[in-house]
Amino acid sequence: MRLEFPDALPVSARRDEIAAAIAAHPVVIVGGETGSGKTTQLPKICIGAGRGSRGLIGHTQPRRLAATSVARRIAEELGSPLGTDVGYKIRFNERVSKTARIKLMTDGILLAETQGDPLLRQYDTVIIDEAHERSLNIDFLLGYLKQLLEGPRRDDLKLVVTSATIDAERFARHFAGPAGPAPVIEVSGRTYPVEIRWRPPGEAAAASAEGAAPRDGPDRTGAATTGADATRAAPAEPPRRPAGPAPARARASTRDDEDETDLPAAIEDAVDELWAEGPGDVLVFLPGEREIRETAEHLRRAWARRGARAAPIAAVSALIAASRASRGRRCRARRSARHGPWPPTRDPRSARGRPRPGRSRRAPAGAAARRATRASTPRRRTTRRTRPSAPPSRR
Repeated sequence: MRLEFPDALPVSARRDEIAAAIAAHPVVIVGGETGSGKTTQLPKICIGAGRGSRGLIGHTQPRRLAATSVARRIAEELGSPLGTDVGYKIRFNERVSKTARIKLMTDGILLAETQGDPLLRQYDTVIIDEAHERSLNIDFLLGYLKQLLEGPRRDDLKLVVTSATIDAERFARHFAGPAGPAPVIEVSGRTYPVEIRWRPPGEAAAASAEGAAPRDGPDRTGAATTGADATRAAPAEPPRRPAGPAPARARASTRDDEDETDLPAAIEDAVDELWAEGPGDVLVFLPGEREIRETAEHLRRAWARRGARAAPIAAVSALIAASRASRGRRCRARRSARHGPWPPTRDPRSARGRPRPGRSRRAPAGAAARRATRASTPRRRTTRRTRPSAPPSRR
């Protein structure tokens, strides 16, 4: 296992300060912008500070996909196979060896483990990531860990709370101890500059109806994310853009009147504006699968009305297919945990082809000869006596 910290990540420049704070305080609040490398580098900083020797370094993520992908990334950076030094545990799936030092999991898994291990003896460090989401599991964990740290039986436990948009001062006051509020370490800096444009749907629609481009809102200089926190896609060969965008007034007149919301239309205007500046890919984040389907169908109809043969939203279909495949794997795993492997195979050892106790499917030696002898021997004719039935009663 090798501990290497990329110099391109801003959190690497402050790893000594973070390690010293973890060694001196029971709770440390780490705040920083997306892409600073908190998710992937904090577990390694904890190992460098001497943590993970008496117990596991528990690292929570709000979603199962994030837990598995972050575990693979950290294992790759440490140069060890997944499950050896870095493992993960999610619902219906666990890959953690006895030699593991870092364990990725969802916050629901850690909350469920408190029932069998109330003092969390298997951990010596707990990292609560994405604490700004403030789900029920995260809120329960923060309250439970606060009570656990205030007690005398787990004075050796260390807690690291991190997020990109966290209210650091409130969390510091919540975990205040006899020495005062918990220390807060801000990690600033991003890797790639990103221009942020605000496009209210109402103004975009009015501007499209007037035939003018929407006015620019307040712009800020941000950054794209890199590493395990997020991925910045850079296609090797940009896709061909359909023949010029339709005029804004024509777009306003050719919109689909069946849409119940203006969100797909606003996304259509944003895609047209971005594609007018040059070729590239557009990634749209939506809250759920239903919104993804509705927006994808709207964009397909919009490009079909313009006569474009190649729709630039193939990635949306791939995302929906990946969601279906992931849901299918979860259903198969749940069914296998209850009823064995699915679909059933023709293996004699399977549940459907399993022989009964005391019987074998293979005939013993000499069975064919006995069957031939039994077939050539004339059978004795037997008669079956039946009792006469009682005469029907007369009423």
